[in-house]
Amino acid sequence: MSSSLSSSSIFESNPYEGHPNLSELEAEVLWQYAKLSQNIKELIAETRRVSEAPDEKLLKQLRALEVKMGLVLTLFKASVWAVINEQPLADTSSAYADTTAEDTITH
Repeated sequence: MSSSLSSSSIFESNPYEGHPNLSELEAEVLWQYAKLSQNIKELIAETRRVSEAPDEKLLKQLRALEVKMGLVLTLFKASVWAVINEQPLADTSSAYADTTAEDTITH
């Protein structure tokens, strides 16, 4: 609890301000480094939390998306199959029939 208190206070006021051995610019630079350090610590803690236990809400949403994508893929395959089956077979069969008819006429 004290770490969260100190982490929030680092963003509110500059602990290096008014230090006798630091110029105003040096104090400001050190404060920016302290804020950056705290942000990195919080990021590390959050990534550890996320990597240790998966987010159940996110997993449910991803599962729903996976099911929908599976349905879309199935419908797409069915549509392609329907387009292929709707192609007129008469063109290929009539071309074959015409060549055989010409062969019988010429003989």
